[in-house]
This record gives sequence, C-alpha cells and structure tokens, in this order.
Amino acid sequence: MSDAREADEPRNKADEPRTGADEPRTEADEPRTEADEQVTRAEEQPGTEERPGTGDAAVEPRRTPQDDGGRRKYGPLGSTLVIIPTYNEAENIKPIVARVRESVPDAHILVADDNSPDGTGKVADELAAEDDHVRVLHRKGKEGLGAAYLAGFRWGIEHGYGVLVEMDADGSHQPEELPRLLTALKGADLVIGSRWVPGGRIVNWPKSREFISRGGSTYSRLLLDVPIRDMTAGFRAFRKETLEGLGMEEVASQGYCFQIDLAWRAVKAGFHVIEVPVTFIERERGESKMSKDIVTEAAWRVMTWGVTTRVNKLLGRKNA
Repeated sequence: MSDAREADEPRNKADEPRTGADEPRTEADEPRTEADEQVTRAEEQPGTEERPGTGDAAVEPRRTPQDDGGRRKYGPLGSTLVIIPTYNEAENIKPIVARVRESVPDAHILVADDNSPDGTGKVADELAAEDDHVRVLHRKGKEGLGAAYLAGFRWGIEHGYGVLVEMDADGSHQPEELPRLLTALKGADLVIGSRWVPGGRIVNWPKSREFISRGGSTYSRLLLDVPIRDMTAGFRAFRKETLEGLGMEEVASQGYCFQIDLAWRAVKAGFHVIEVPVTFIERERGESKMSKDIVTEAAWRVMTWGVTTRVNKLLGRKNA
C-alpha cells in the first residue's frame, strides 16, 4: 500500500499523461470471463499461470444488504482502466503490468507515479512506448495513495472508461484474480477483493500486520455500521457512475483511511457492493509504505465519523 498523502488536488499539467501513445479506445469491451445474469458465481480465468493462492479461494461473492439479488438491471461495463499508483516501485512495475496485460488483455493500465526517485516513472514510460494499452500519469511529487487514485479516477472518467480498478504495484494484489472482480461487477456498483470473507486469505504476513488489518476493518465496520468485512482492501473495481456518485471532490482522507472512506460513502449512497474473496500476498521486492501515521489517521477519522453520525442521528440531523 502506498503511503499517506494529501487527497484531492486541482487539475494541472502535471496530471496529464506524458506518453506519445494514442488516446485509449473508449468503446465498450466486456471482461473476457463468463457469468450468469445473477452473478452468483465467478469463474476462474482459464489458461492463466498458477501463482500462490490464486486458484484455491472460494469464488462465491459476498453481497452487502444493499444488494437486490440481481433484480436491478445494470448497463454494460464499458472499457476498463487499471490504476496502479507508484512510488519507488521500479523493481515491481514491469512484472505487474505484464501480468495485468496477460490476465485482462482488453484492459488499459494507468501508472500514476509520484515522481519516484528510483526511476519508476521512466520504466513506466518505456512500457507505454512499447504498448498502447499502457499510460503514465506523472505527478509532481510524493502526495499519497488517496491523491494518486483520485487523480487516476478523474483521468479515467475524462477519457471515457466505464470501469476503474484500484491495484497495488507490489504484487500483493493478484492480477489473475481481476477477471473475477470484473465478472462480479456486471451485477454490482462496486466490487471489493476481500481478504476477510470465506475463501479470502493472506500469504506471508506477520501476525502483527494481520492483527492491524483485521482489527482496522472490524473497528471501522462497527463504528460506521457498514456491512463490509474488508474495509481497508485496496483491490477494487468501480463503475464510473459509482465514483461520480461518491462526491470525490469532498474526499480528504489518505492512506488506509482513503479505502474506508470510499467504502463508507458507497454504502451511504445506497450502491450495491459485493466482496469477492481474494488472496493477498506480501510483497517480495521493495519496501512497504505502511506507517504508524497511516494507522493513526485512519483510527482518528473513523472514530470522528462514527461519533458524528450517531450524534446527528440522535439530533435528527442529516449527515454532512
């Protein structure tokens, strides 16, 4: 997970992609997996390389109470943009881009680099020069996960994508599982790749890290009264319309808290959220961006939101 940064930022020339590739195609293109209309079972993508933990997870998505059992009619997904924020991920960006391209060949990739001193942006530019499905968003400096994703969301919406995906650069999110998320999105507004639903699991995490993640999700779920098991998950697929309905311009949270914020906003807005079990694998190269400040910010903001919500409810006031 990337480190905490300031959230929304004004659009400027630094947010424009600096590649010479043509503009991405915007015509509708469905994921390459098949599913029934009710989206009750997601199927594994045949022919992909087996990696640790990617083939043995349960595949039943877990629906939140907002889900209407498939009665709602959803439009086509449209084209997919996978947003990968980077800061000092030069060792990881090439293999993760290759795996995404193999797993979902029709998808485009946007590398949102925060001026990494290790040359990640340059590596990404080289990938973009070789592949017209890859774009690079060069940002002015280290501004954090939330700001990078918000900039990527805006860029993707402006360029006509119907599906926007969050994915880490370090390999902890398995691209081979992305087709399952996209399949589930045919019957949802937001799909979360979840570690803490039946079938989800983690690999090579210390117990202390697992305690923080599980505890953070439970803490957030109880305080915010949200039926999502993995509130801090960073592997997500959004419909464009969902993001447009979340009030992105008001998001000011960072790091861990950014994921909690968006999930809470989705539930409050009445969107249909599905959790699909995934396997989360600890990074093999590079350094984690997790810090005490990120955890502290999340705990403080969630407590503030939860208390404010309950006070407003007691006083009969609408939540701001």
